Amino acid sequence: MRRLSPKASRVLYPLAAAAASIAGVHPIAARRLLIGAAVVLAAPAIWRGALAQGRLQPTPSQTEGPFYPVELPDDIDGDLLVLGGRPYGKGRAAWLEGTVSDTDGRALSGAAVEIWQCDPDGHYHHPGDGGRADPGFQGFGRVTVGSDGAYRFRTLRPAPYSGRTPHIHLKVKLGARELLTTQVYVQGDPGNQRDFLWRRLRAEERAALTVPFEPAGDTMRARFAIVVRA
Repeated sequence: MRRLSPKASRVLYPLAAAAASIAGVHPIAARRLLIGAAVVLAAPAIWRGALAQGRLQPTPSQTEGPFYPVELPDDIDGDLLVLGGRPYGKGRAAWLEGTVSDTDGRALSGAAVEIWQCDPDGHYHHPGDGGRADPGFQGFGRVTVGSDGAYRFRTLRPAPYSGRTPHIHLKVKLGARELLTTQVYVQGDPGNQRDFLWRRLRAEERAALTVPFEPAGDTMRARFAIVVRA
């Protein structure tokens, strides 16, 4: 039988003796009953602790930055390389895909995932960037997560610009609630070590937000798992 701590023993053993004298039960038998009850009562707390340890860690958040679109383009689907039916040929095409789940691992069906990034020359579709972005690059996309939790964008391997390493901004919304704003980085890019936001991240946060963009035929592919508190 599981042994009690000294503190619990000092509480339970006198209770067991008192119960035995009142009920006419042998003291040892009463003591065993009380110990068993204490173990049963403690079990839910133990289970809760085990469940908490098994939960997924939320994806680290980062600043939105100054270039979230003021006006959304007419075309805001998940293919940022086709705008108004016209394909975009600059830069290196890449798929960014993954799943969105809560901390219990349940798919977050109905959530919206948004991404925005600069063009290959480092310019955003934003008045704060002087309106210099390539008009042929969509620069912003939004997809809705299905029942399997999956999302997928066709975009560019992100490009650097003055002061920043290559990155893609990402946001997750569920209805009117904004659940996550963060940035996705390219594993192994030499600019990471010079980037002030990337260097602020702890080691485990860097690992969560930095993913490989790997060759996949004539394009590249990156997988980025998203976990949010829903």
